[in-house]
Amino acid sequence: MSVVVLGGAGYIGSHTVRALCESGYDVAVVDNLSTGHREAVHPKAKFYEGDIGDISFMRSVFAKEQCRAVIHFAAFSQVGESVVKPLKYYENNLGKTRNLLEAMVAEGVDKVVFSSSAAVYGEPKQVPILEGDPTEPTNPYGETKLAMEKMFRWVGNAHGIRFVSLRYFNACGADPSTEIGEDHDPETHLIPLILQTANGKREKISIFGTDYPTKDGTCIRDYIHVCDLAQAHILALEYLCRGGESDIFNLGNGVGFSVREVIETVREVTGHPIPAQESGRRAGDPAQLIASSQKAMDVLGWKPQLASLQEIVSTAWQWHRTHPAGYRTEIISEGEV
Repeated sequence: MSVVVLGGAGYIGSHTVRALCESGYDVAVVDNLSTGHREAVHPKAKFYEGDIGDISFMRSVFAKEQCRAVIHFAAFSQVGESVVKPLKYYENNLGKTRNLLEAMVAEGVDKVVFSSSAAVYGEPKQVPILEGDPTEPTNPYGETKLAMEKMFRWVGNAHGIRFVSLRYFNACGADPSTEIGEDHDPETHLIPLILQTANGKREKISIFGTDYPTKDGTCIRDYIHVCDLAQAHILALEYLCRGGESDIFNLGNGVGFSVREVIETVREVTGHPIPAQESGRRAGDPAQLIASSQKAMDVLGWKPQLASLQEIVSTAWQWHRTHPAGYRTEIISEGEV
């Protein structure tokens, strides 16, 4: 029996595939490569290029792999783009997941670990955020993630599918091996954007909003290492395989860092000055997002291992300095940096 990882050529998906393969699982990856990278897929994993919205294709993969469990990363995830192109996000995230579920029901695939997001909470009423707090998304991306969770619940009630939804906060870092890492085009995440400045690919980093009600006026976020997220997906899979009921878990370190603090940490790790320019707020940016992950620790037995911001930035920097053009370049040697 294989675990089928949807979107396994993407950033978090590829790290999870690597962790699964190293843990002895038989893994099959499905990815249409619209945002993922074939080079990121672990060599021990089978690879199927195709779309999760293609019901006949997905049924054939499930049947061939004798699959009973799915890990679902295959969704568009750019908040800004979702505001400008909401229908694109509803079609891809919701429409294709609907087709995926039809294929799962038809082939008897009854377990799914879902990559959700802190975006489902919107502007939090309190921090740290608990799983039972109000879900009021402020953008179509968050709305589609929340709707996907509800779709899993209703289809699960009707057809016996059990799911775990993992609402994680700011994914970051890279595998310490430097063999895989973060490569988005366009890049929208703070840490790789700052590292592009250190790499000479951008002149400065913009700070959007300096008048938030936080300790230094900039947004505060909870940063969680991608390898810790990968382990959480394995623990969630094992929980379902033991007969665990459908549930939702936050994933974060429970500690918030401001934009200014992240920039300063990158300066310390890289030794680069990192010029910064202050700009106005971006619409829809909450002042602070910090997770309570106690439930995941208690129920799944999860505990972050790469929790310090310095560790997170250091692993990301090793990836970006040796892969300045992402997967489109060969690894460079120490002497060439």
